[in-house]
Amino acid sequence: MCICINCQFVDQCITYHAVETQHLQPHLTDHPKFEPEQPTINVNIRNRGEEIEMEWDVVGCASFSEDAGKWARLRPGELVPT
Repeated sequence: MCICINCQFVDQCITYHAVETQHLQPHLTDHPKFEPEQPTINVNIRNRGEEIEMEWDVVGCASFSEDAGKWARLRPGELVPT
């Protein structure tokens, strides 16, 4: 699971914006300005027959600052990404 959903910077983070792009998800902001330090991204690649599926998750970040439920508060009523 991406740690970004519980980070205070999720709505301004350049790295999370890139993850949203990879997942073809709507952006929390169109112009992120926060450059995180040392983000670590896991990319899981799965073959689904003829289709290749890629899952991107930020699993570490030196800038992470916990704000439990931040993503959910920004997108009330939507399913939290897993």
